[in-house]
Amino acid sequence: MASEEGQVIACHTKAEFESQMNKAKDAGKLVVIDFTASWCGPCRFIAPVFVELAKKFTNAIFLKVDVDELKEVAAEYKIEAMPSFIFIKNGNKVDTIVGARKEEILAKVEQHAATASA
Repeated sequence: MASEEGQVIACHTKAEFESQMNKAKDAGKLVVIDFTASWCGPCRFIAPVFVELAKKFTNAIFLKVDVDELKEVAAEYKIEAMPSFIFIKNGNKVDTIVGARKEEILAKVEQHAATASA
């Protein structure tokens, strides 16, 4: 598990995505999912920020999902715009941020990661 700490994990299959979600749930960790698309400008802008957050908050799991690649997962979370960031705790969605809003994303990660193990 340690090898995945501090990095963004790109999920390319639904099975991979579900495996990561289950691992996080079992560990009681916050999951932050970046729903992105290769053609989306703001997604490219926020990607390095997301990587920095993953390095900083090693007690959370950061996943990246390409909406074109995993349409099923995007539909499941009702993603309508990119980038969208979904915050999951204990298998439940606790927050959503739509757009490349750096400060807001940071604030939500801080807020939820702090209480993840509590």
